Amino acid sequence: MYGGIRICSHNISVMKKQNPNIILKYGTAPLKVAVTGSAGSGKTAVCDRLKALGLEVINTDTLAREVVAPGSRGFKEIVNRFGPNVLQADGSLNRSALRRTITSDEKARRSLENIIHPKIIERMEMEMARAVKDGCTIIFVEVPLLFEAGWNDYFDVIVMVSADDETRIQRLMARDNVSRHEARALLQIQKPDHEKIQHSDFIIKNNLSGEQLAGEVDRFLKMFYQKYQKNDESA
Repeated sequence: MYGGIRICSHNISVMKKQNPNIILKYGTAPLKVAVTGSAGSGKTAVCDRLKALGLEVINTDTLAREVVAPGSRGFKEIVNRFGPNVLQADGSLNRSALRRTITSDEKARRSLENIIHPKIIERMEMEMARAVKDGCTIIFVEVPLLFEAGWNDYFDVIVMVSADDETRIQRLMARDNVSRHEARALLQIQKPDHEKIQHSDFIIKNNLSGEQLAGEVDRFLKMFYQKYQKNDESA
């Protein structure tokens, strides 16, 4: 870990497209960077900004959906474990029903994680291999449950996106159309932000509008490149 650099300026900067194929100051490529944060923190918005700037971003939520798509091995294992009540009328997974189950039953949550986590890691490594083949030396990965899953040691750098509790609750209620009770239940099965921050390299505080958050991400990237990019003087 490198000291938990907090990004909290509200200055808006304009940044050009970034090169994901930089030469690193030290270490071997690729540099694996996890972007994490509790539900409703805005980590996806951060990663959307990174992608808009031309950087390689892998989304493990997308991979999670792929590994449990109807007909997949993960899908069959989930139905065998949880039964037909987790299916919608069209035969796909009822994610709301599954979420309600795992937020109220830790054993069920562990069972679901044991089914999907190995498959997500396998797909993530395939995506990383593809990115490396394309010449990327920095790969950002959005990992919502990084610390809860115990994946933090897999990455070289951890970027934590944090927001106030009430802000996250309001975002979850609006995003997922759930009650306040359901939003709080989801947050309660995740580690608190203060614990995650202690083990992160960069912290982006996000109680912000979209434009302000873009400025925060740009500022973070400038600090990130200063730390990890080899320039002519250090070559």
